[in-house]
Amino acid sequence: MRLFQNSCFYPSYLPRFNQLAAKALSFDARREVFLNDRFGAAHFLQPVLDGSPEAFFTNGDDEVLQRRWAREQGMSGEPTLEAILLAQIEHHATEVFYNLDPVRYPSTFVAKLPGCVKTTLCWRAAPSGNADFTAYGAVLGNFPSILDFWRGKGCRGELFRPAHDPVMDEYGHGERPIDVVFVGGYSRHHRARARTLERVAHLADSHNIVLCLDASRLTRLAESPIGRLLPLGRHRRPDAIAAIARPPVFGRDLYELIGSSKIVLNGAIDMAGEDRGNMRCFEAMGCGALLVSDAGRYPEGMQDGVTIETYGTPDQAAEVISRSLQAWSRSAEIAALGRARMRDIYGKDVQWKAFVDLVGRL
Repeated sequence: MRLFQNSCFYPSYLPRFNQLAAKALSFDARREVFLNDRFGAAHFLQPVLDGSPEAFFTNGDDEVLQRRWAREQGMSGEPTLEAILLAQIEHHATEVFYNLDPVRYPSTFVAKLPGCVKTTLCWRAAPSGNADFTAYGAVLGNFPSILDFWRGKGCRGELFRPAHDPVMDEYGHGERPIDVVFVGGYSRHHRARARTLERVAHLADSHNIVLCLDASRLTRLAESPIGRLLPLGRHRRPDAIAAIARPPVFGRDLYELIGSSKIVLNGAIDMAGEDRGNMRCFEAMGCGALLVSDAGRYPEGMQDGVTIETYGTPDQAAEVISRSLQAWSRSAEIAALGRARMRDIYGKDVQWKAFVDLVGRL
């Protein structure tokens, strides 16, 4: 199978990545730096991480990376990022195109793919307004209710899980001086999460609490000197959160942070309904921390009181955290079992087999 996997990254990750890749002057070198940093690695298929010659990987939104490929291949002028991605697919003679960035490259892009492409799939685990993915052979995701949303839009929806990144096994084998860590977004889509964060932030008087928040543009504006003169109070972070908030972390820095933490606090985005199992669940358990997350429908291996702990309200989140820290010997056993289950159930080989089986059904 000649596989092409296209990915993307958050704008807030770009400064870190550019610093890491400062001496990487070719397409291959910059791509290697990205893959080695493991940003989003739970989504990357096994042949990509193994460096298989039949698998091609790129970040179609990385203008520096893509233009390097275009220059190295002798493309003339200033081609668009879409034109470069199409040229890469044709050059690779792709048979299966798997796109992690379908909002940027929707059905109109699929219609332009070269004839060598036989199967198209995309990953989308959130509603996306009026985005059209109907030209893809299937939309993949790990939230059944959101897959139903895409089916209602005329797409074929297929359940597909992230995988345990084996590099996580390198982290979390020493002391865990941080009691509780949260890493994630803070925006108007995270109302329930914000209430929980505020309640847990008050534990900072007696515990080492770390909140690494990727604040939305509106939140950053609301907290700026100019924004404080505008009626944007509901977009500002509460004082308890703002007092201990740190910038977001990504890639191996995230693995290191989780590996230094006893508990990872998680909260689903408001649009996920009762479905649970976002990326932070896989990362927390994979790096051996105790996952404390909101109650809901979890995938196999994520079981309340056995491999994770759950809460129902913001007050309950603080209570579960306090209780887990007080009985840390038992909590550490739950975290260790969760780590083992993650490796056993969600290995890269299991993910790849599921992908191959899915392609065979399309």
